[in-house]
Amino acid sequence: MSETTKTLITNARLVNEGSIVDTDVLVKGDRIERIAASISAEDAEVIDASGKYLMPGMIDDQVHFREPGLTAKGDLATESAAAAAGGITSFMDMPNVNPLTIDSATLADKYARADGRCTGNYGFYLGATNTNIEAIKALEVGEACGIKAFMGASTGDMLVDDVDALDKIFEYAPVMVVTHCEDSPMIWANEAAAREKYGEDVPFEVHPEIRSREACLKSSTLAVELAGKHDALLHILHLTTADEMALFSDAHRSEKRLTAEVCVHHLWFDASRYGDKGALIKCNPAIKYASDREALVAALKEGRIDIVATDHAPHTAEEKANKYFKAPAGLPLVQHALLTLFDLVKRDGLAVETIVDRACHAPADIFGVAERGYVREGWYADLVIVDPDTPHTVERGNVLAKCGWSPYEGHTFSSSIDTTFINGQAVYRDGKLTGAIAGRRLVFTRAR
Repeated sequence: MSETTKTLITNARLVNEGSIVDTDVLVKGDRIERIAASISAEDAEVIDASGKYLMPGMIDDQVHFREPGLTAKGDLATESAAAAAGGITSFMDMPNVNPLTIDSATLADKYARADGRCTGNYGFYLGATNTNIEAIKALEVGEACGIKAFMGASTGDMLVDDVDALDKIFEYAPVMVVTHCEDSPMIWANEAAAREKYGEDVPFEVHPEIRSREACLKSSTLAVELAGKHDALLHILHLTTADEMALFSDAHRSEKRLTAEVCVHHLWFDASRYGDKGALIKCNPAIKYASDREALVAALKEGRIDIVATDHAPHTAEEKANKYFKAPAGLPLVQHALLTLFDLVKRDGLAVETIVDRACHAPADIFGVAERGYVREGWYADLVIVDPDTPHTVERGNVLAKCGWSPYEGHTFSSSIDTTFINGQAVYRDGKLTGAIAGRRLVFTRAR
């Protein structure tokens, strides 16, 4: 793409920084050059966005794109393309791959793998273990988006269950600590009780009892205590229970060192769907009950929850066809996350300004993502045009994730993604990917 290439988006309903305004936006090269009520530009491609929303691209702070080592499920190329089709322009990928991303060498390898292959912008976490405190201490600000600590056992062998190791992680982490919070001993006891009652054929409806609210609250409380002890930056991922909401403040994120995330599937599904979805909505932490879902939506509105993400975690359809204990936990979600949020505007009364704030602005602020997450003159042109009046039906044939299935199959979203721009390039348009590989390494500026 030439540095002088111009795209003029006209008549857009720009959702940005807490307001919706009718405006034009001029993109030149990879940057937003001008935002004004009426713009004329020679030699610019003109896109008429009448009746459509224009917003910054979603920044997904939690994905599992499965590379290296697990690429039968997904890889950086396939999953970043699916994300771009869903309006996600930047992503932060987790360390539970093979080999684990737990030192400078494995972290550098992931960045090398991403270079020139990702449709969207990328950043990677350094994983915490019981024994890699020296690698954590050596991390420089900007090398990783954060330190990921699995305080509950999930996909991959990364459980940090040594309390002394956890204490050191919170004491010495040079950047934000992000946590998966579930108490594994409680879960293991619940699994044993379920096996005793049902054998190996445990109903999927029991999943929220096995990965229980008590297990979530115990672990989240411990994380909050450790962060407070060491004045660490803490971001707790994929919260699922009404009980945990009391841990978080409704103050603006600029005033907090403890922040919270919710994922789209926990806002959309509840335990009533295990009957028809089964393993397709098995994830860790578990999708829980309707009252929990309602509490998460309320917390998002209040500001107790700061970020909306996906926890995109694909598995093959064959793996998901297994019985409870053998069916892996995780859902492919990046292609339909924004569409879910726009449906929640209609179903649960979320404001469009709120979903843009939590999905785009907040991740940029909390992780210190440079010059992205907002529509501002001079910033990178990561933009999404959303058509609120053209429905999109999810079918297996239009799922772009490598695993080839979606928990939303058969659902018709009320909106559709019209166009996605990444670094000024149209990467998704007219219902298909353009083939442009526009992604760049994200710059992270926030230190402890």
